Amino acid sequence: MSTAPAAPAPAVKGPASYFPSIEKKYGRPIAEWLEIVDGSPLVKHMELVGWLKSEYGLGHGHANALVAHVLAGRNR
Repeated sequence: MSTAPAAPAPAVKGPASYFPSIEKKYGRPIAEWLEIVDGSPLVKHMELVGWLKSEYGLGHGHANALVAHVLAGRNR
C-alpha cells in the first residue's frame, strides 16, 4: 500500500529567508549572528545594520535581515 507524498514544507518568508545564504557566505551559524546583534549596545535598526557591515563585512541585505529578525523578537 502506498502513501501519498508528504506536502512540501511552506516556504520561509521574511528576514529568515536570508538565513541559509548568510550561514553559507559568512561561515557562522545564525544563532551566533543573532547573539551578536542582540548583544550589541546599539538599538536603532540602521545603526545595527551599519555596524554589522563595518565590523563583520556583511552585505546590506544580510545585515538588514538579521537586525529585522532580532528587533521583531524584541517587540513581541
